[in-house]
Amino acid sequence: MTAVPTTLLSAAVTVLAVLFVFYTGLNVARMRGKHKISAPAVTGAQEFECAYRVQVNTLEQFVMFLPLLWLATAYFQMLPWLPAVIGFVWNVGRLIYMQGYMAAPEKRGTGFIITSLSSLGLLILSIIGIVQAWVAVHAV
Repeated sequence: MTAVPTTLLSAAVTVLAVLFVFYTGLNVARMRGKHKISAPAVTGAQEFECAYRVQVNTLEQFVMFLPLLWLATAYFQMLPWLPAVIGFVWNVGRLIYMQGYMAAPEKRGTGFIITSLSSLGLLILSIIGIVQAWVAVHAV
């Protein structure tokens, strides 16, 4: 049996993240209906505002996460499965963030820290991988 290609692992993590982003949009739509908040309003019942902030913050984080996941996947070769694992942890962090924020906004911290540290980890792996590739290309 052959090992699963690291790009396949990162692709699965990417699909998981996209599904989560999609779910946050559906949750906002559900809260709009439940609390009768018509677009383009972004204020109203706290439950709606929390769902909206989860969606927006997830989109803000997603913009950094996705390229970092794929840069780390492409260039970090020391432990090639590590970017996908960190990407999976990012998804778990987003879920914890959502659950905490929906329960009470002040409970979002743990999920935010997990997400932020995951993104930082992917940034570090990307930099290490790119530097190593650069050195290898320019080695004499």
